[in-house]
Amino acid sequence: MEQDRTMQYMAIAMKYLPEAKQMLDETGLTLEPQHIQPLISLLTKVMDDAYELGKQNSLDID
Repeated sequence: MEQDRTMQYMAIAMKYLPEAKQMLDETGLTLEPQHIQPLISLLTKVMDDAYELGKQNSLDID
């Protein structure tokens, strides 16, 4: 289940990668190919923490 969620996070991160790259390009920062995977890994960690927080909040409400 967690692996499925991680794959979903990767798909979401890849969906927004072009937008992020454009934002970086506009500010003069470059996103090198070798930096993409570590950046996506960081984003998936953030999304997992957000998921767990939402899950915990929903349990606290019940």
